[in-house]
Amino acid sequence: MILLNPNRHNRNYKDEKSREIMLKTIDFFERKGKQKLKEDDRNRVWYDDFLKFIKENEIFYNLLTPEQYGDKDCRWDTWRNCEFNEILGFYGLHYWYTWQVSILGLGPIWMGSNEAQKERAARLLKDGQVFAFGLSERAHGADVYSTEMTLTPQADGTYLANGEKYYIGNGNVAEMVSTFGKVADSDEYAFFVANYSHKNYELVKNVVNSQSYVADFILHDYPISESEILSRGQEAWDCALNTVNVGKYNLGWASIGICTHAFYEALNHAANRTLYGMKVTDFPHVKQMFVDAYSRLTAMKLFALRASDYIRTASAEDRRYLLYTPTVKMKVTTQGEEVINLLWDVIAAKGFERDTYFEMAARDIRALPKLEGTVHVNIALIVKFMANFFFNPGEYAPVGRQDQPGNDDFLFDQGPTKGLGKIRFHDYAEAYNLYELPNLAVFREQTALLKSFLAGATPDADQQRDTDFLLSLGEMFTLVVYGQLILENAKIYEMEEPLIDQIFDFMVRDFSKFALTLYSKASTSEAQMGFLQQMIRKPAVDHDRFKKIWDEHLLALKDIYEMNP
Repeated sequence: MILLNPNRHNRNYKDEKSREIMLKTIDFFERKGKQKLKEDDRNRVWYDDFLKFIKENEIFYNLLTPEQYGDKDCRWDTWRNCEFNEILGFYGLHYWYTWQVSILGLGPIWMGSNEAQKERAARLLKDGQVFAFGLSERAHGADVYSTEMTLTPQADGTYLANGEKYYIGNGNVAEMVSTFGKVADSDEYAFFVANYSHKNYELVKNVVNSQSYVADFILHDYPISESEILSRGQEAWDCALNTVNVGKYNLGWASIGICTHAFYEALNHAANRTLYGMKVTDFPHVKQMFVDAYSRLTAMKLFALRASDYIRTASAEDRRYLLYTPTVKMKVTTQGEEVINLLWDVIAAKGFERDTYFEMAARDIRALPKLEGTVHVNIALIVKFMANFFFNPGEYAPVGRQDQPGNDDFLFDQGPTKGLGKIRFHDYAEAYNLYELPNLAVFREQTALLKSFLAGATPDADQQRDTDFLLSLGEMFTLVVYGQLILENAKIYEMEEPLIDQIFDFMVRDFSKFALTLYSKASTSEAQMGFLQQMIRKPAVDHDRFKKIWDEHLLALKDIYEMNP
């Protein structure tokens, strides 16, 4: 079974420390129990108990310290970090959030050239500290071009930092806040570290109404020495973008964890409830919604796992992951919303009840597509890869499952962020030819039509500047990328063919939906409309396949997990 089940967490970890970390974390939350978890959420209690647990077991230290700066079990290993991501999301977004923003805060430290600050970060990690990423600003969001934080040079060679940062997780407790700004006399970009406890660091407020602390802080003539500068110029710029490239991927895993817990709770409720003389799960529309939610959730995890393989094998010559990470950020998180919507339609008013996990899930799942750049920002990035993806494939050695222990060195030595349009990808057709399945065949036809659309009815200059037009086109392209990695990983994880075909049932429907949306745009040409009409297709109907998924996959999950009270 590919979905997380804390009651049977028997993953094939290759080292004992990784297993110990995951099992201890599960045990921490199960001992805490659902009632206390919900009580802390309702009362917006700062999660000192969790941070104490992290410190006592040196968990962030082991997971987030590159091997050259830590003890023998320390490494930055994307595969095992995915496991931890999923577990934290499973139990609550706020616990995941303090981990996520620590990852972002550490990015400019590990990517920079200041060795003394790297050693300091390792010491703080060992001591159980968390980190913060001071990039966003109130007026500009994550528009790093427009940053107003300034470093003003002083006669003695130091600087005074002035400016406000907004929406900064852990900004209330982080002794190292990786802060992005410009040198006042040169407009040169720079990353430097600030400390929340300094008297010139004004913690204004928590800008959200939740258990997490998302800070608004202001630096007032905050003294900065050269020793506190992490990077400058092009290096600082690259650190900012590369940190987001690494960090945005984690949001998909939070969605996967949230959806998995909510799925168990919704299924247990529906399968044990009788209405009008029938089990709720005997209603045809309920079966459809559960099968759809299960198929989408499985696809989310297959894709995110496969993207991890390409992250771990990335190099200066192979940067395919720069397409896959924003796809995880955009597609997996929006699919998470879709899964929760389907489950909520089943359990209805139950989803509002204060003692359910689902009540948190329905609220928190909305946040993830909107963090680290909204969906449209990520689609705008994704479409830059479309021409090479369809028309100029490259040759690469096959990439297998990358679950071996190891430090992912390239993540912190990525180099310049330029040249995205030159990145090439392996031929997507290889994955689409791995199986002969009815819905996969329909989706292949839709994909071929999209390629013909791009070649024969190429968007004109105005359409290429029209973000509304590009959003729908980008959604269709993203589905092709999504399906490719799902198929690759279905083969690696030996998924059953009926489940793969059921996944492509919703893929065909989603592709048709986006084709209709693009068809309806005011700027769509007659030639483009002709292609798009042909893309609107109905999935292949197979009642036996559907029944097999329901009987052997869905009902098998009934009552296998319920969080300790």
